[in-house]
Amino acid sequence: MPPTPYLDIDTLDCNNVLVDKKGIYEVLPHRHEFERLDAIIHLDVERGLMAGYYDATENDFWVRGHIPGRPILPGVLMIETAAQLVSYYIWTAEKVDGFLGFAAVDDVKFRGTIEPGQRLVLVGKMLESRPPRRCKGGIQGFVDGKMCFESVITGMWI
Repeated sequence: MPPTPYLDIDTLDCNNVLVDKKGIYEVLPHRHEFERLDAIIHLDVERGLMAGYYDATENDFWVRGHIPGRPILPGVLMIETAAQLVSYYIWTAEKVDGFLGFAAVDDVKFRGTIEPGQRLVLVGKMLESRPPRRCKGGIQGFVDGKMCFESVITGMWI
């Protein structure tokens, strides 16, 4: 059984974009195929909560080769997208400098798939932040209101 969502998915308004893709990548260093987030739609620094989304399209680089005839978003890209949401939160809400890289990915469970034409909505909660050492964020991914994956992302300053 999936855990309780960090945020009530039904209350998130994907049309109320707080930060668009251009604004996200003014903060994050990722480029080209690794610009995974399309929008930030919720930031609550007091409670350590965040939400954003990624729209999977037929033109994404993974579509052609990841199961031709039935393309599904690779789990590793779900995790990368989740890590970028945590990174955006840390670099903006907590005003931390430096490069944040992966230290660990724990408690990952895949519960569904993401196909071209679907929107992956990510919700997260900061579980720990100890700059300049490390941070941990719990992330849950949803498609059509159903949880499709969950994980805990640990980042470290490198």
